[in-house]
Amino acid sequence: MKDIGEASYVIGIKIHIDKSRGILGLSQEAYINKVFERFNMKDCSPSVASIVKGDLFSLDQCPRNDIEMERMKNVPYASAVGSIMYAQVCTRPDIAYVIGVLGRYQSNSGIDHWKVAKKVLRYLQGTKDYILMYIRTNSLEVVGYSNSDGCNDSRKSTSRYVFMLANGSISWRSTK
Repeated sequence: MKDIGEASYVIGIKIHIDKSRGILGLSQEAYINKVFERFNMKDCSPSVASIVKGDLFSLDQCPRNDIEMERMKNVPYASAVGSIMYAQVCTRPDIAYVIGVLGRYQSNSGIDHWKVAKKVLRYLQGTKDYILMYIRTNSLEVVGYSNSDGCNDSRKSTSRYVFMLANGSISWRSTK
């Protein structure tokens, strides 16, 4: 085995290291740019939020007739949500909730769901340079946060959590 030095990229994740300040960062700007290219959104205007208070998702937004279903066949919804999900799983806990919700409509997505997926992409356009950072500390304490809410369609709750170590997220999930 040959030592080729410190890693700078691993599976599409850029590794930022500042040993003097004790900082390790992970980012996916290059990956996100490839996603924009794939969905012809490289010049899209950024959005300030991926989801805002009042945004609702329900089965009522799914296609209701053959015309709507046919229209959605040409929309790369599942591919877009899957591409965004990779960023969410690796370095972007800030979009875990909205991606979890969009994922529920993979097999029966409507135009409103597609609009939200594009809004998430526009949010990533404005935040693609975000870095998930870990800062050296003398106290390795794991801190956790959780939250939940209900779903109008199924009456099941959505639970979310994030665990942090060294001032950075180490585990996060949003699930129904």
